[in-house]
Amino acid sequence: MELFTAQWWSALLVILVIDLVLAGDNAIVIALAARNLPRHLKTRAIVWGMLGALVMRLVMALGVVWLLKLPGLMLIGGIGLVWVAYQLLAEDATEPSGDPVAYTFWGAMKTIVVADVLMGMDNMLGVAGAAHGAIELVIIGLLLSVPIVVFGSTLVLKLVERFPLILQLGGAVLALTAAKMIVSDPLLKAVFGSFHGDVADEPMQAAARWVVYVLVIGGVLIGGWWKKRGAQVSHQLGG
Repeated sequence: MELFTAQWWSALLVILVIDLVLAGDNAIVIALAARNLPRHLKTRAIVWGMLGALVMRLVMALGVVWLLKLPGLMLIGGIGLVWVAYQLLAEDATEPSGDPVAYTFWGAMKTIVVADVLMGMDNMLGVAGAAHGAIELVIIGLLLSVPIVVFGSTLVLKLVERFPLILQLGGAVLALTAAKMIVSDPLLKAVFGSFHGDVADEPMQAAARWVVYVLVIGGVLIGGWWKKRGAQVSHQLGG
């Protein structure tokens, strides 16, 4: 594809739309991971965590089209994201003494990078498809995602601080993203059908996808609540 032609600009526009649509879950996980840091470290964690994830995406982008077609990769990434979502919801913000937990900058950034890479699989596949093999468009698309996600995560972080219930909503969004990754894996196409709709699905396949959505979202929300409740009960009994 030649640079700066009408086709090139239209592909770039599609990539920008993909970034805007898929940036929401990335912004949520960054905000949740950084929420318990001291105020002066929150912005730094968001920026450096996103830059770290960007480096990982650029490395993976070299073979993204081939890599993401490997059977089982989206399944493994989805399961990993389920665990990340659960851990973010299960974190207790206080120690038994009642003092804030000393969350570390590097710990939050590690969570951000790992989660962003896991969620970035579908983002990179969409960008690579829209780029039609033009590597410069893939790189531009990944670079454009940085300010979008940083701005979004800053906004989500402010909302979480004001409305704690958004934590549960954010966890549900991450769990849904994980469930969609699981059911879209080529290895499970016989069970869940064609996630992207290029082939007509059987009713049972569509029903199977919804069962996975409900089980994953419910499991993450209930599991996170149960762990925090158990920690509170242990604290009360110990106190």
